Amino acid sequence: MAGRIEDYALIGDMQTAALVCRDGTADWLCLPRFDSHAVFAGLLGTEENGFWRVGPAHEEGTEPPSAARRGYRGDSLILESEWDTPHGTVRVTDFMPPRDGAPQLIRIVEGVSGRVPMRSTLRMRFSYGRVVPWVHRHEGRTVAVAGPDSVWVDTTAETYGEDLTTYADFTVEPGEKVAFTISWQPSHKEPPPEPEPEQSLEATEDFWREWVGHCTYHGPYREAVVRSLITLKALTYAPTGGIVAAPTTSLPEDIGGVRNWDYRYTWLRDAAITLSSLLRTGYREEARAWREWLLRAVAGDPDNLQIMYGIAGERELGEAELDWLSGYENSRPVRVGNGAAHQLQLDVYGEVIEALHLAHMTGLARNDYASLLQLKLLRYLEQHWQEPDEGIWEVRGPRRQFVHSKVMAWVAVDRTIKLMQSGDVEGPLEELEDLREEIHRQVCEKGYDKERNTFTQYYGSQELDASLLLIPQMGFLPPDDKRVIGTIEAIQRELSTSDGFILRYPTDGSHAGVDGLPGDEGAFLACSFWMADDLAMIGRVDEARNLFERLLALRNDVGLLAEEWDPRLQRQVGNFPQAFSHVPLIDTALRLTASGAYGG
Repeated sequence: MAGRIEDYALIGDMQTAALVCRDGTADWLCLPRFDSHAVFAGLLGTEENGFWRVGPAHEEGTEPPSAARRGYRGDSLILESEWDTPHGTVRVTDFMPPRDGAPQLIRIVEGVSGRVPMRSTLRMRFSYGRVVPWVHRHEGRTVAVAGPDSVWVDTTAETYGEDLTTYADFTVEPGEKVAFTISWQPSHKEPPPEPEPEQSLEATEDFWREWVGHCTYHGPYREAVVRSLITLKALTYAPTGGIVAAPTTSLPEDIGGVRNWDYRYTWLRDAAITLSSLLRTGYREEARAWREWLLRAVAGDPDNLQIMYGIAGERELGEAELDWLSGYENSRPVRVGNGAAHQLQLDVYGEVIEALHLAHMTGLARNDYASLLQLKLLRYLEQHWQEPDEGIWEVRGPRRQFVHSKVMAWVAVDRTIKLMQSGDVEGPLEELEDLREEIHRQVCEKGYDKERNTFTQYYGSQELDASLLLIPQMGFLPPDDKRVIGTIEAIQRELSTSDGFILRYPTDGSHAGVDGLPGDEGAFLACSFWMADDLAMIGRVDEARNLFERLLALRNDVGLLAEEWDPRLQRQVGNFPQAFSHVPLIDTALRLTASGAYGG
């Protein structure tokens, strides 16, 4: 069985990523891209669906030992795991070098003390664990081939095949190193170059050192901020600038339930807020690349804007179920693709325009087409902002007049007015000012419950929604407005879990609620960070800092967060690691630092 979600660490090369468990097992790897078919899909099934374990040898039928220590080497994505065994201590270094050619996963075993017997167990299963490849030798190298894919295995250790699995048994002494590399290549092409593990390790370390050196944040939460920034960079598809929401699919929001989605795509919302965090911490090149990706993805058709695209801008993300996979801890179905791609989510227009506005305000070189796109998006919104939609949480129930969607429509108009006032573009300023006022007035009339002094999830509803916490952050109302304070306090009362974290909205485990789905879910971590932000904005800084530091404590031992926290099981749930959790972590750290609201 796969490990707990928080037992995994991320390694990647800005084109794909692998998850490595504490026991040295890589249980998830898609090649050659984030959204390609997995060659290791054990995370969502069993070991029969593919995995690669490198660690101390152990008796058959016993659980492989977990590393005594692990962590990233400095500010990098190079994972180091150490085992203390009766025979001595051994270290395994796992990484994926940033690449121009074939993707590689490199694992270097190094003896630290004693003589430690080791084993590599490599079970490659293509097409999400369904296809057993043809494994054979080619000019002294091992290669696995199935259809269009080939994976090449290079090592100085002696390997052998047994039970459709490739093994290597060896012993390491102090200072001795044994390297393993797998490289992907289209099966019709020539073999990839033989790897150079030590040179690749040095180049990978240099890459991350140079990249982290651009970070402009030097506050008290630097360790957490830098680790989150590295994670966001790892979720960026370098060839295009697209940013995936997470490198995984179908890690459940509700263990054993059906809330399992494919997050290996670029949500405009997630990417826009990721862009804002990168811009505010010194990463302008990523912002420029994302803006170029956006312009290509929308491609002159803003009236047909999707809420998400493939990492190269693909529009068709058809959803399917992989019935041969049992699911993470029997959470089925396992889905690939995402049917929400064609939903109407009006808030996305606001998030995209806010990101373009921030890029403009922080001095990113002007792009005339970006300004033209902003105006086209706004023209669409002028005609459609009053329609019901599926909203920020992508409900699969009926469309509603979600308050957050209307607030973000207001943001889109407001930021476009500011662009016009700066003199960079011309437009009907007075008409837009009237529209901005109209949206504001409607939200305050129809989306606000006077008796309870709180905004509500949608017009006429009694339910609350944590996305309402963004009202002061977006500038829709000032933080000291009584309606803002009332909303914050209502969400604290009605959407807090037993340990004080925030749910997105109410769910009823036995019935399909507003989202059209049965089952419950954990506390949505982004919402909890939003709460900390709001508390700081209304002057309750000690409370904000306390909540923020409790959220930091939920990170796993290498600083990563999934989408949600299950207060019943006391564990992380949802796709992992999740950009939408790490972005607000950065934002809250910046806000608390600016306010001086930190201890020590």
